[in-house]
Amino acid sequence: MSYSDDFRAKMAEQGLRPEFIEGWVALYEKFCAGDKGFIPESTIQPVTELPTLDSLQEVDESLLARTVVLKLNGGLGTGMGLDKAKSLLEVKNGDTFLDLIAKQILQLRQKYPVRFMLMNSFSTEDDTREFFQKYPEIAEAWDQEVSFMQNMSPKVDAATKQPVTWPEKPSCEWCPPGHGDIYAALVCSGKLEQLLAEGYEYVFVSNSDNLGATLDLKILTYLAMTDSPMIMEVCVRGEDDKKGGHLAQDIASGQLTLRESAQCPKEDEKAFQDITKHKFFNTNNLWLNLRHLQAAMANGVLPLPLIMNEKKVDPSSKENPGPKVYQLETAMGAAISCLPGSTAIEVPFDRFAPVKTCNQLFGLRSDAYVISSEFTPVLAPGACKPIVDFDDNYKMVPDMEAAVPHGVPSLKNCKKVKVKGKVVFGKGCIIEGEVEIYNTDKSAPVPTVTGHIRGSANKLRILRDADDTQSHVAHSVDAMSARGGYVTRLAPQVAGAPSVVRTALPTAVSASGVSLTGTTRAFTVPVTTATAPAPILTAAQPQVVKTISGQTVGAPQIVRPIAPAPVSYIAAPGIQAAAPARYVYVSPGTPVAAQAPIAAAAAAP
Repeated sequence: MSYSDDFRAKMAEQGLRPEFIEGWVALYEKFCAGDKGFIPESTIQPVTELPTLDSLQEVDESLLARTVVLKLNGGLGTGMGLDKAKSLLEVKNGDTFLDLIAKQILQLRQKYPVRFMLMNSFSTEDDTREFFQKYPEIAEAWDQEVSFMQNMSPKVDAATKQPVTWPEKPSCEWCPPGHGDIYAALVCSGKLEQLLAEGYEYVFVSNSDNLGATLDLKILTYLAMTDSPMIMEVCVRGEDDKKGGHLAQDIASGQLTLRESAQCPKEDEKAFQDITKHKFFNTNNLWLNLRHLQAAMANGVLPLPLIMNEKKVDPSSKENPGPKVYQLETAMGAAISCLPGSTAIEVPFDRFAPVKTCNQLFGLRSDAYVISSEFTPVLAPGACKPIVDFDDNYKMVPDMEAAVPHGVPSLKNCKKVKVKGKVVFGKGCIIEGEVEIYNTDKSAPVPTVTGHIRGSANKLRILRDADDTQSHVAHSVDAMSARGGYVTRLAPQVAGAPSVVRTALPTAVSASGVSLTGTTRAFTVPVTTATAPAPILTAAQPQVVKTISGQTVGAPQIVRPIAPAPVSYIAAPGIQAAAPARYVYVSPGTPVAAQAPIAAAAAAP
């Protein structure tokens, strides 16, 4: 059953324009008819080749006087725990996204008369307007030139398909309609007609959180020369991009089309994620010809494909998020299939630097990145591009910032850092190579990670006990020191790779055939005899370890493989195991009770 008239009445009462209302109701009726906006694999074919930015040579600076730089600024970043414009989030050195965008525009205007615009939402307009008071040149033209409002969509009650009601917080009954609303918003606000009347012909659109999206004169010239209605910037997909949308060609029409993950049927997921088949993803950097856009919308808004997003009515509330709702949205890039003659161009990754997650923000705030003279984030000289993989303990900005009270650790020489469990990074912490940090104890105080942490080339992992306050370094198997590199696995139990294993707090791990009960502190020591260093153990520190031979023994102990056959040394109860001379030698399978302490001369066979 459809409640189209109920939605029309609610939207009209809110003051929304008829053009937008009818366009949204058309999406709603598709939804009620069971249309989920799917684009099956059988209806598309891959795009295998596109022109590249590097292949473009011609430039025409005169076009800049007829060009608008437009930033999409309607998002709150609720997925990152924010309740204001995401673009107001600090990026680096005290500058927010909007600071860097403003500096980009003002620098550009020193040479060229470029118009600047923002599409705000009902959630971001007030905060953004207040922020720009620090940039008078932009603030003074706010109403006349800069800002126009995105429309707002009613949320659909998932159980009844009616307009959802939420008296506790009426604003939660509404949501942004997706960035595909830019076309309807340009018409409904009167901005499209105004821009054309003032002589503007071209618009470069990008997300406000993508600081790599700057005005490129070569692409602008290509847009004008080809007279294309739209040019989409795309990048080649990598492993990290396989779950995101991709470019394709519609078989029936021959038009380019965009397929988002929400539009992929479950049975086509394998093909969707095949990055060798579907090579390109949309950066959401779009170049529009305003004359063609006006002509395409002469009879109403663009008929963009439906995207259905399932949410809670108040996702920001942990206590009472309310019933399940659907948000009916559209994607800006999907217009490529509605504007015949549109094309795409392959661009390098430095034009795609968005911040969608706290993982990306963490990396951007580190010393691996610097802000260039063009006010864009670039890798610092000699730096790696760090991959940051944190679990959901750091999904929200407040939680991530709580983990770095002294600032983000140095990641300049870090290839990848993975964190599971809550930790705090201490002042001056440096992470290099590939490192994993784990804290599985949820009841103990949050431990602090400090010092210089080096991950090895063979990907040894660094672990930390919940009660540990020391700094540790993981080396390669051959070079690992006895000072405390925490690893998830030990060297094979053969000559040339001896190890000392000691257990501490309760948890379970497995290390190269030695089953351990207890939070594991794993140390390796050089292949030596009586000079081998050993941890201090006493009878007051009970340990239970299954030895390499499979024998279970009690009392404090040290397990150490010795060539040519694996045997064990066990610290005598009540005696500090400060030297090999105080070890008890146990042959494989020999009862512990039958053994006695041996002299220093006989400490090692």
